[in-house]
Amino acid sequence: MVEKVETGIFASKAPLSGTVKAGNIVRSAHIAKNPETGELVTGDIETQTRQVLSNLRQAMQAVGGTLADVVQIQAYLIDRTDAPGMNRVYGEFFSAPYPVRATVVTELLSPGIRLEILATAVLS
Repeated sequence: MVEKVETGIFASKAPLSGTVKAGNIVRSAHIAKNPETGELVTGDIETQTRQVLSNLRQAMQAVGGTLADVVQIQAYLIDRTDAPGMNRVYGEFFSAPYPVRATVVTELLSPGIRLEILATAVLS
């Protein structure tokens, strides 16, 4: 059974859940938005990556986990030249052994957003 997790992050108006849990598996999707207001955090890739990963950390804490429980990240960028900046900030949040990660360059739905992630975690 899938359970929606209340993370304290401002909920989307779209028909979706930001974080769900099924048994010990957690799936969580994030863009750079202020968790209190839902306003998009614009700026360079490092600013946006820091917000995205801060939101993921908050979601993981809400399920009783940490970023160390994250096993996979799917990252979506709008510009391949943002990858080095994303990686710099990513290294502030994750340490070895790093989650498996795939990074795709594509267009994103929200104007101004440079990064979106989908994370999978396994709680111990």
